Amino acid sequence: MVMRFALLSDVVVMAYDTLRANKMRSALTVLGVVIGITAIVGMTSIIRGFDESLRDSIRQLGPNTLFVAKFSGLSAMSGKEFKDLIKRPVLTVADAQAIEREAPAVGKVDVWLGAWGARTVERAYYKGEKTKQLSIIGVSANYADVNALKIAGGRFFVQPEVDHRRTLAVLGDTPAKALFPNVDPVNKLIRIAGDEYEVIGYVEPRPSVGGNMGGSQDDFIVIPYTTYQKQFGWRALSGTMHMGGAQTPASAMKSAMIAVVPTEGATRDQAMAEVEQVMRIRHGLKLDQPNDFDLITQDAALKMWDQISGATFIGLVVISSIALMVGGIGVMAIMMISVTERTREIGVRKALGARRREILWQFLFEAVFLTSLGGVLGVILGSAIGMSVHYLTGFPVSLPWWSFAIGLGFSGGVGIFFGLVPAIRASRLDPIEALRYE
Repeated sequence: MVMRFALLSDVVVMAYDTLRANKMRSALTVLGVVIGITAIVGMTSIIRGFDESLRDSIRQLGPNTLFVAKFSGLSAMSGKEFKDLIKRPVLTVADAQAIEREAPAVGKVDVWLGAWGARTVERAYYKGEKTKQLSIIGVSANYADVNALKIAGGRFFVQPEVDHRRTLAVLGDTPAKALFPNVDPVNKLIRIAGDEYEVIGYVEPRPSVGGNMGGSQDDFIVIPYTTYQKQFGWRALSGTMHMGGAQTPASAMKSAMIAVVPTEGATRDQAMAEVEQVMRIRHGLKLDQPNDFDLITQDAALKMWDQISGATFIGLVVISSIALMVGGIGVMAIMMISVTERTREIGVRKALGARRREILWQFLFEAVFLTSLGGVLGVILGSAIGMSVHYLTGFPVSLPWWSFAIGLGFSGGVGIFFGLVPAIRASRLDPIEALRYE
């Protein structure tokens, strides 16, 4: 056992010395492996970070919350044509009214104007301060409960304030910090699209999808949807919960989004079945006609994202594998050249008693050492790229241990696969012919 270990250590040392004597060749040989592993680790860290932040955002809505939309990614993923989806009827406040009134399993209903389709984006102003472009959303008094919002200060508006179209606003964390960095926002007057609103509350930060790269989950201001209708002219969505009101023809894109939470004691499936029934009746659908609206749950959203992220990861692996294959071919080419250059050395070693497997192991170790070194460098560079992206942009990254294991495993596997042919060739050289080689 001791002799075998000593022999193995000698083979490793010889392989290392050979590679150290050809630094430039070795560096160029591992370049393709470094690029491939860097792509795997770096992109995995970014994709994984985005994946976790998106999942946190979806889970925040709660497992029982149900959304009704004109259409969503679920329809697109199922293969439906966009030109058909855009022809679907819009959802209105009256639809939310009907769900609240006719679905016994439904506990709370919230309606969002400006959160789907024709999104309303404006700046808010307070004295000399202003925000970046934010989503202005018209909602009901149930918005905070349905979305599990945590009020950091002040309060949320109540139903009588919605009924009377009060000009009140609740700020997300982003506008609260932008307009009021050192003072309490509550009871302050801000301006949105030329109208003055009283700030009655602000919410705690929420999990962000994509950090500062995209729109943060906190880049919003909510106002009563009745006030929203009055200011931004969404007459197509007229009709107010608990108020009645005439419904006028809706535009193609100005569709409401409806959020539903089951009543205590009812399951999400019960609420979903009742909501589906109410909406099908309102849209005049026959039994053999499919739904012309989407019902979205947390599970469905997560399942859809699993398909997207899975396909993205497979694409990443395929692209990185091409770089690894190029690197592997380079390793094979260099090792074949090395076998030719060291033919006489191999003949001398065999003449002195070296066995075939010792020659094979030496050359195989050289190949594996090269690609493993490339794997280590790729892991370091990939991690550095991921962390640099995070610190420079705020984009979330994640560096799971298995991404390092995959990188190192791939690099070692490339060395074994592409180094085996040169190693076998070296081990099979005839010692007499090798000694004659010039």
